[in-house]
Amino acid sequence: MLDAILIVLMQFVLVPLTTLRTIFLVKSQINMASLLGGAEALIYVISLGIIFSDLSNYLNMIAYAVGYSGGIILGGLLERRLAIGYRTVNVSLLDHDSELINRLRDEGFGVTIFEGEGREGNKRYRLDIVVKRNREKELMTILNEDAPKAFVVAYEPTSFKGGYLVKGMKKATLKKQAKK
Repeated sequence: MLDAILIVLMQFVLVPLTTLRTIFLVKSQINMASLLGGAEALIYVISLGIIFSDLSNYLNMIAYAVGYSGGIILGGLLERRLAIGYRTVNVSLLDHDSELINRLRDEGFGVTIFEGEGREGNKRYRLDIVVKRNREKELMTILNEDAPKAFVVAYEPTSFKGGYLVKGMKKATLKKQAKK
């Protein structure tokens, strides 16, 4: 019974590590992915060693499956909590909303504004905002409050270089923390 509990606990650690390793690998953080992969392999070998030492013990096999399933849930929760990476958010507005733009900038979001033309030839405005994933909910809350009719599309950029994100977000975050 103790082996089964140990197997479940190891899977609760192993699968979230696998989730994180995959995220770091996709985001080109090879060194971190490699480090996590080493820990992952060690846990994997130990847990399988326990199972293979007694193949007639079905409780250990069930414990592995239960731990693996639970580990997937934990890995998903951990990924959401850490929110590693960035999102690009495009906001389409019918009118130039200076109050919204100023509020976003005051909150530390970098905003680039484009003027375009709608189907009927009317002016439209698009805001491009690159945001850390851990601040995406905050951004969406502001958009829902100040521009509830805006058309919003968010996606994950694969790479970027320079711009406000690199310098300005650090300054704005420090400024915001100083206010609190």
